[in-house]
Amino acid sequence: MLIATTKHRRTGLELPRLGFGSAPIGDLYRRLDDDTAVRSVTAAVAAGITLVDTAPHYGNGLAEARVGTALRRLDRDRVVVSTKVGRLMSPDGGGFGSTRFAGGLPFRQHFDYSYDGALRSIEHSLLRLGTDRVEIALIHDADAWTHGDAADARFTEAMDGAYRALDRLRSEGAVKAIGVGVNEADTCARFARAGDFDAMLLAGRYSLLEQGALDDFLPLAAEKGIAVLMGGVFNTGILATGPVPGAMYNYKPATPEMLERTARVEAVCRAHGVPLPAAAIRFPLGHPAVASVVLGAVSPDEVARNVAAFDQPVPDGLWRDLVSEGLLRADAPLPAP
Repeated sequence: MLIATTKHRRTGLELPRLGFGSAPIGDLYRRLDDDTAVRSVTAAVAAGITLVDTAPHYGNGLAEARVGTALRRLDRDRVVVSTKVGRLMSPDGGGFGSTRFAGGLPFRQHFDYSYDGALRSIEHSLLRLGTDRVEIALIHDADAWTHGDAADARFTEAMDGAYRALDRLRSEGAVKAIGVGVNEADTCARFARAGDFDAMLLAGRYSLLEQGALDDFLPLAAEKGIAVLMGGVFNTGILATGPVPGAMYNYKPATPEMLERTARVEAVCRAHGVPLPAAAIRFPLGHPAVASVVLGAVSPDEVARNVAAFDQPVPDGLWRDLVSEGLLRADAPLPAP
């Protein structure tokens, strides 16, 4: 079954309900061979997963380079490519790396949310991708999750600099959509009120375990016609693995309380004959502002498992039981069966 798409009315982009996240093929946590990484992208597009999200941060540019190799084996016009600005790569040995990426390219990262920095970042991304355009450009990680007490300064820098650069590229037709990609719903809402954005990638904040994005951001996105790309729907692991020993929640070992809550969610899913990951993928798509759920994969087989989970029917009764047991907010829009 090919993945259904929706047409975003602000930009005209055809966005598949299931997207491909390229962070894992940037050697996230472990090294991955080039052939497997590239075949993962081509397998996703062949299955109808025609949104490919990437960023310079992922493996210091390695994910973009691998996505670019895949693009040269595909019909470029079929693929909506999303990349990000906010970090520049340098071969000079300065800057910083990321402990989450086991390999990657031999570059160092520098934060730069300035006007010129954003334009340079897009130029560098196009070179790594080997393409003349990206459809979506996002301001990356300008949030407290990444910058702590410096988040306000980064926000101001991004709005005064990167936002103006991306707005110019949009007006010139060089990109079709601009937005932000962060880990915080309140930061998405703050940007949405400060500028004219088309799309936002929110990681981990609207899932079977967290629905705080309903308070402000998701209604605002629906009102403004912002296409929300929902990442991190497994909360970095636990909703994919279940409450097993060593399960990860938001990049850390899950607490006993989170393991117990996940076990209760999984029990409801099991009673309805639905695997926990399938429910985790389907849930965010119930909200009208959510255009796509973006999932990573490190092999064609994992792509196939994601598609199978996406295609798994989920009965209405599962959502109603989660609500009645206090595991899901009663105001959460429920997905269609």
